[in-house]
Amino acid sequence: MTARPIAVVGAAAAGLAAVEALRRFGWRGPLTLIGDEPHLPYDRPPLSKQLLHGVWESERLLLRTTEQLDPLGLDLRLGTRATGLDTATRTLTLDSGERLGCAGVIIATGVAARTLPGADRTAGVHTLRTLDDALALRARLAGPGRRLVVVGNGVLGCEAAAVARELGHDVTLVGRGPVPMARTVGAEVGALLAEEHRARGVRLVTGALDGFETTSAEGEAAAEGAAAGTGDAPGGPPVTAVRLADGTRLPADTVLLAIGSEPAVGWLRGDPALDTTDGLRCDAYCAAAPGIYAAGDVARWDHPAHGLPLRFEHRLNATEQGMAAARNLLAELAEETRAAAGTDPVTDTAATTTADEAPAPAQERRPFAPVPYFWSDQYDIKIQAYGLTDGADQVETTVLDRAERRTVALFGRGGTAVGVLAAGLPPRQLRALRAVVATPVPWEEARATVRAVTTG
Repeated sequence: MTARPIAVVGAAAAGLAAVEALRRFGWRGPLTLIGDEPHLPYDRPPLSKQLLHGVWESERLLLRTTEQLDPLGLDLRLGTRATGLDTATRTLTLDSGERLGCAGVIIATGVAARTLPGADRTAGVHTLRTLDDALALRARLAGPGRRLVVVGNGVLGCEAAAVARELGHDVTLVGRGPVPMARTVGAEVGALLAEEHRARGVRLVTGALDGFETTSAEGEAAAEGAAAGTGDAPGGPPVTAVRLADGTRLPADTVLLAIGSEPAVGWLRGDPALDTTDGLRCDAYCAAAPGIYAAGDVARWDHPAHGLPLRFEHRLNATEQGMAAARNLLAELAEETRAAAGTDPVTDTAATTTADEAPAPAQERRPFAPVPYFWSDQYDIKIQAYGLTDGADQVETTVLDRAERRTVALFGRGGTAVGVLAAGLPPRQLRALRAVVATPVPWEEARATVRAVTTG
């Protein structure tokens, strides 16, 4: 019988890390990588920075070329979507109707950009999640003097606003709260970012989006009644303004919706064995069900050090978790082989497989316990954070140099320091700050260490 593959669903950073780790850890059987985009795996953080700015071309974002992928011996399925998963039999259903029985599955489908009703029927309204999204927005900003309204003042919205302003466009940044990135960086660091954006000429507005105005009466009516599901065809009348709930009208010929994202788990909701609340729920080993693992932005797993389920939409986590999921899946398959009384789970036959079909050597399953890390580049400011900054009940910010935007912030929860953020600090100090929150420590102990690091 033909050996069943391990399938990795999602061909971005987490999926690529998973397939490479599977081979590195000894999987010699068939290996399938499925991606819904037609592109080879590419890096997403530069989409809102270097690519949007025009200083990089799309080729520079490739994580691996075809030649670099060839030694992995992949069954590479680009432009293919998984539409269902039967966890009991580890069988994937693809958009072609094909059913693919697997030895194991790693789900790395990431997230999808949130949008708003009517956006797809209004020309000039964009989201920014994929390479094609970024290229379309870049083309829009290639002309001079655009009036860009960015809806959403989180990380993505702030980065895109900064790039557009550097390109010379008129930029308005709209947020439901007055402080950019407040949920991620805290109120005081957010206020520093607000100062920088205003100094660079960005208009900051607080409000909720109510609709789009367009050049045609029909199009305007469509935007106003978008929630009812009526309107012009995709690529319809061009946007001329954004309208807020309080009646404010913001002129615009280009709109970026940076209002967050949703885990790409809709295709998994048909299997009752899976919990798809805010991502795919996993245990500390990244396992969602027997033989089914998850990695990257889509995974919500039990972090051993923090004692609660977490989901991170950050680049480094995607790579690290892809490797962890691969290792732990192989460990489970090896244990299944030992426990199957002579039956090989890779082939569903007696364990008389050839070397090419044999499961990987035994691995030890390990809890996935990273120190979360993210960064954001805006103008000349580089923000870097370790640990958990979202959801803190204590935040202590020290502004070291306001003009240079040099600052450090400590984040705590329940009397324990869980995160630290810095802007404008050298690598030596950053490494020391990471150590402060590598494992949660008492708040006062962490405060003393941060003071010593930043004043020493």
